Amino acid sequence: MFTYENAKKIFFQFSPENAHNIAEFSFKYATKLCPFLLSKLSEQFFFTSPRLEQNLFGTHFLNPIGLAAGFDKNATMIKMLTALGFGHIEFGTMTPKPQSGNPKPRLFRYPEFESIQNAMGFNNDGALVIKKRVEKLYPFATPLAANIGKNKTTSAQDALSDYEMLIDTFKNISDYLVINISSPNTPGLRDLQNETFIKELFTMATSKTDKAVLLKIAPDLEMSEAINICNVALENGAGGIVATNTTVDYSLLPNAQDFGGISGKVLAPKSAKFFKELSREFYGKTPLISVGGIDNAKDAYERIKDGANLVQIYSSFIFKGPSLTKEISKGVLDLMDKDGFSHISEAIGANRR
Repeated sequence: MFTYENAKKIFFQFSPENAHNIAEFSFKYATKLCPFLLSKLSEQFFFTSPRLEQNLFGTHFLNPIGLAAGFDKNATMIKMLTALGFGHIEFGTMTPKPQSGNPKPRLFRYPEFESIQNAMGFNNDGALVIKKRVEKLYPFATPLAANIGKNKTTSAQDALSDYEMLIDTFKNISDYLVINISSPNTPGLRDLQNETFIKELFTMATSKTDKAVLLKIAPDLEMSEAINICNVALENGAGGIVATNTTVDYSLLPNAQDFGGISGKVLAPKSAKFFKELSREFYGKTPLISVGGIDNAKDAYERIKDGANLVQIYSSFIFKGPSLTKEISKGVLDLMDKDGFSHISEAIGANRR
């Protein structure tokens, strides 16, 4: 009998990166060769309810569970991932020029901790190639977000031009954009999390597009610094905050590598605490997306009550499989029932009111 647990036993015999490549190949070609499969999978895995639907960023979300950036770097799996239940998909991170990323091995799996460590380094096909793929899909049934970052070879002084090119490229083929200056895997990228650059960046972004442009931040910032950076971003036109990226707190994971960023279950307490503190400042002022270690309905619901309009998963999708999106969405509804909430809008920020 086919189960995800059985499939995982096979996939986990491969290195993490090879397993991902096999999954991507399978998703791409199953979609092309067996298009009828999408509707069958959607019937099994996609869950929505009027009580979970909401409008954000000028578009409609059927459920609050999204896929974080990094899984579909090249926008090759969007149709399949939607059929597997995601209420929105953040593709990328894309850079202006194609780049191969960091030397291998650069992706590490820790099954006993349901966590992953990656030092991929924005490996992607480049903005123009990815643009051609997304143009064939957009507008799409599921909201699509473009996650964008600078090339490794682009200096800090020239970084603004990379983001400008990317906004011009994806502003008309995404529902919103996410600025990635918080990945630990591009040298010097996190140094751009400073007031001067953030101001320049969002002043430029708002001059280029009416689409919402969100800031994604790292969980390793001091809270006062994070609040200041987010304030500067919002004052200069940011359309929301995504918290958080991966962490470089290697103490969270026994036998961790000393490079790259950690995601998954071990990140959950740190990310949840960071988001809770951040939401005290920004709930009600801007849309908030919470990501980092979420792997069940209870955790997702707590982030929602702390002020998250949407939540995203990544590592837990790998460890728990495609049924997770439906389990979380249905579980959130059950928890809303217990609290007496008729619509998700009543649950969002309940801990802040």
